[in-house]
Amino acid sequence: MWVEHLGQRFLYLRDPIAMSESTIMLPSYLAPLVAFLDGTRDLAAIRAALTLRVGLDLTEDDLHSIISQLDQALMIENGSYRRVHRRALDSYRRGQYRPPSHAGAVYPESAAQLESAISEWCGRFQPDVPVSRPAGDLVGMLCPHIDYSRGHATYAKLWQQAQDDLGSVELVVVLGTDHQGGLGRITPTLQNYHTPHGTIQTDTDTAGEIAKILGKSAFDEELHHKSEHSIELALVWMHHFMRDMDVSVLPLLCGSFHHFINGDSSPWDDESMTGTLEVLSRTMKSRRTLVIAAGDLAHVGPAFGDAEPLDDIAKAKLKAEDDVSIEAICSGNPGEFLDISVAESDARKICGLSPIYLMLRLLEGATGVHMGYDQCPADQNGGSVVSIAGALLYA
Repeated sequence: MWVEHLGQRFLYLRDPIAMSESTIMLPSYLAPLVAFLDGTRDLAAIRAALTLRVGLDLTEDDLHSIISQLDQALMIENGSYRRVHRRALDSYRRGQYRPPSHAGAVYPESAAQLESAISEWCGRFQPDVPVSRPAGDLVGMLCPHIDYSRGHATYAKLWQQAQDDLGSVELVVVLGTDHQGGLGRITPTLQNYHTPHGTIQTDTDTAGEIAKILGKSAFDEELHHKSEHSIELALVWMHHFMRDMDVSVLPLLCGSFHHFINGDSSPWDDESMTGTLEVLSRTMKSRRTLVIAAGDLAHVGPAFGDAEPLDDIAKAKLKAEDDVSIEAICSGNPGEFLDISVAESDARKICGLSPIYLMLRLLEGATGVHMGYDQCPADQNGGSVVSIAGALLYA
């Protein structure tokens, strides 16, 4: 991301899956360098490209030094990176469970402190009354994955409204946004998840069936589970409300739909998605299942690459646009939900697009109610926001 430091602009680089704790800050004039590190050029070709395209003349020693620092920080996908990745993946799989990556930062590490925090939030933020809900069983949920300091009101309203329908749930399928995932990738894991309330068992049998559908690349991005927050932040609330129940989970990370938004292909034609949904559909016939899409909505403003900050008028317009997407979710219409983002060329940058769409495909025909909405500040000036919402689907 771009950052300002001491009056200068830098490109801030970090390893998104946390194999390296090192970070790099490249001065803006050096930033074009990273575009040329694509595996097709040697040092001489990189120097030539920098000179011809951006007018930057580096000595070979300077260039080698910069690239060496990027390599040591694991910013370059090469042999060193792959060796560290393999060791990290082996360590992740050998663990007793997937350790929480955001405990102590986003939420308390101890069960008692977590219970106190959630109880306080729930006491302050009650569900809207009265809530008119469709008949039938609770089968789906749109749950935010934003940090609790900004999103606790929506989390609290959502889970309090859902709690009376959770008693008979045997399996929770959590479709989480994979912020670093490959295009259209669905990534299972065989590892259990852990929260301050203990370990939740993963349904490894169904995860294994899905892996067969996905083929030999099924677990290529499994290490993303280690640091990805979307599933974790939804499961903490789920476990709080279901900690006395015998329930298992199926955590699935969902990659970007960018190619569906900007291309001619459709998720309806994606065999890996269709096959995964077929496995999940069969599983749901034998067990009472709740499907959670752990996804936020819009990411807009300068913090997300937009030219202008949002004023009050722009925020009201954003809410109106979000309301249209939320209506498509509550009507259980996956095609309409996706078409809205296609029509606007993903101008709102809905980061929960893929998990929400897949939930709606899996539960097609279920209808629901909207529970909570907020526009959370994403910069110090309030000109950038992340919008979030909760929804419950019944069938």
